[in-house]
Amino acid sequence: MSTPIKRTDSYYVVSNPQPESDSDLSVLFTGSSQTKPGHKPGPKVVDYYLLHHVQSGSGTFTCQGATYRLGAGDSFLIEPGKLIHYQADEHDPWFYRWIAFEGDRAARLLQQIGLSSQQPIVRTGRKRTIPVLYHHVQTVFQTRAPYAGLKANGYLHLLLAEYAEALKPQQADDPHPSGSGEHIVQQALHYLSTQYAEPITIELMAEALGYNRAYLSTLFKKHTGLTPVTFLLRLRIDKARLLLRERAELTVEQIASSVGFQDPLYFSKQFKRLYGMSPSDYRSAMKRL
Repeated sequence: MSTPIKRTDSYYVVSNPQPESDSDLSVLFTGSSQTKPGHKPGPKVVDYYLLHHVQSGSGTFTCQGATYRLGAGDSFLIEPGKLIHYQADEHDPWFYRWIAFEGDRAARLLQQIGLSSQQPIVRTGRKRTIPVLYHHVQTVFQTRAPYAGLKANGYLHLLLAEYAEALKPQQADDPHPSGSGEHIVQQALHYLSTQYAEPITIELMAEALGYNRAYLSTLFKKHTGLTPVTFLLRLRIDKARLLLRERAELTVEQIASSVGFQDPLYFSKQFKRLYGMSPSDYRSAMKRL
């Protein structure tokens, strides 16, 4: 029989000094522990999300009827209300760090990266970034500095991004693989919808997204029925119509600039071509309604 590895037991936890009860994402507390051989929390449930990262040693985690053998470089997720238990190895008990958080945005982020009770394990190997991010959250709570919660949220986002990268190779059944035409068009639509007010071009968009301009334009028209140039023009004009109706204090020139037209005369010409009247006449007509 192997001799148990002797380590000094430890337990440390620190809470968020400025918790926000109404936040859609809030880190509650963080901590670390060198467990005793065979240490076994649970079976139990918690009412927040709880991520653990194993830094050394080993143990098991049981959730939804499945038991996972874990070691250094592995992380596991506990979801609110799910019955779980985990146990340190009798001969090589684990040292782990944890971070607890809650909020509607937390659920959306975890769903986005693919972490859940059905897929609660992330294996990142010896990547040093992971324990460092847990430690940063602990440090910022220890300092009790202003905006500690905001900083902790930032570290949590970085941590989840690391987990997303680690999980990506496991998600071969993604219904929207990165190279599919639909996914590429969705990327383009998002780019145009967020950048329309900037001096963008289709060439610039294609370069930013990493696709050939002609290929991207062909895919875009196939899926939307419009060329990217026409879609961008109509998007800008539609945004301008909204401003003409709702922002009476803005001049036509200011509205043109706000939606990405550097030349107000060109803006007026395109507006009249699409809607049969000038921007000023459109604004007047809306006031009479």
